Amino acid sequence: MTADNSISERRAALTAAIQAETGIDEAMIEKLVRAFYERVQTDPMLGPVFAARIKNWEPHLQQMFAFWSSVALMSGRYHGQPMRKHLPLPVDGRHFDRWLALFEETARDICPPKAAEHFIERAKRIAESLELGIASVDGVMLSKGERLRRPQLDTSLT
Repeated sequence: MTADNSISERRAALTAAIQAETGIDEAMIEKLVRAFYERVQTDPMLGPVFAARIKNWEPHLQQMFAFWSSVALMSGRYHGQPMRKHLPLPVDGRHFDRWLALFEETARDICPPKAAEHFIERAKRIAESLELGIASVDGVMLSKGERLRRPQLDTSLT
């Protein structure tokens, strides 16, 4: 057995265990991601941020299916650099709060409770990590519980 086979087998076993515990599968991920981004596109706060960068949604959605498969099922399908893509965005803690609220609402609407909790817990970690990374690039070291606030965004959020 090669190391690659061993890793693949362990990944497959981990994915199967998560699926058995939560009921999450690729079809559920696609349904959740599509429903979530439909809401994002019409959201007054998040919609403009995405509209400025995404003209053709299907390639983005395909990436998000792979991303959430990797995050939720440990499938290893996603091979991108989410931090690098989010660093230049005009967002702060308020955007992450809204993103999380929409994501949680969508997960609870689409998924069974155990699956929804699995997704939401991971979404919270992702949002926190991205916010900390963006703050760090801005030269801001956030303390525990402190949020990134970019005053230059205040006018666009009122």
